Amino acid sequence: MATRGSKVERNSVSNQPHEIKYEAHKEGVSAEDITKAKKSAGNQRKNIEKKV
Repeated sequence: MATRGSKVERNSVSNQPHEIKYEAHKEGVSAEDITKAKKSAGNQRKNIEKKV
């Protein structure tokens, strides 16, 4: 049985607009910057935060 909010989902940033917007707001950068960091660093949240 799947659980809501599993660890896998917390550690990654999907391509959904609300997740990109949330991460951009949290880091204080634009959504475009998050998208670029995602392309070069992958989907892992910690890697994206380091890149930005």
